[in-house]
Amino acid sequence: MANKGPSYGLSREVQSKIDKKYDPELEERLNEWIIAQCGSGVGRPEEGKTGFQNWLKDGCILSALINSLYEDNKPIKKLQPSGMAFKQMEQISQFLHAAEKYGVTKTDMFQTVDLWEGKDLAAVQRTLMALGSLAVTRDDGHYRGDPSWFHKKSQENRRDFSEEQLSGGKNVIGLQMGTNKGASQAGMTGYGQQRQILK
Repeated sequence: MANKGPSYGLSREVQSKIDKKYDPELEERLNEWIIAQCGSGVGRPEEGKTGFQNWLKDGCILSALINSLYEDNKPIKKLQPSGMAFKQMEQISQFLHAAEKYGVTKTDMFQTVDLWEGKDLAAVQRTLMALGSLAVTRDDGHYRGDPSWFHKKSQENRRDFSEEQLSGGKNVIGLQMGTNKGASQAGMTGYGQQRQILK
């Protein structure tokens, strides 16, 4: 985590709610996937939120992860480990840009400070889950690991109808058009009149 003083009041409450969204079980699954996808050379993080953050903080492992999902034409050309904060944040930004090009939606993306300063590691998990789901869904042979770790995204199920089928549908009258077999307005009172209750 970044060196900053303790938070108080509303800031502490908000940070507490964000911290509760972090899932330790999901952390373990993501760790296993990253190691399976990138190889054992990336090491293994210490257990816990801080270990997860420190492992990914410089952006190199994330960049190796997104590159491993491509055969040729890797999206991130330079993987340069650096101790400088600016370079680390730049590497994280490159990962985010590449993940967006891969198909991760903007709503599933974390911000660079969410990881680098440890502000919202649950958002980092959400981005990695979305990336894993896309990789499993694509099924192009680049995903390594257990496919059950991620759910498959729904895919288009396009249907093509012939002109004959389309014109046949024009002759069907929907139930809202008055063909609901025997229903009528008999016995209903007019607007503003009292309801008649018969004994």
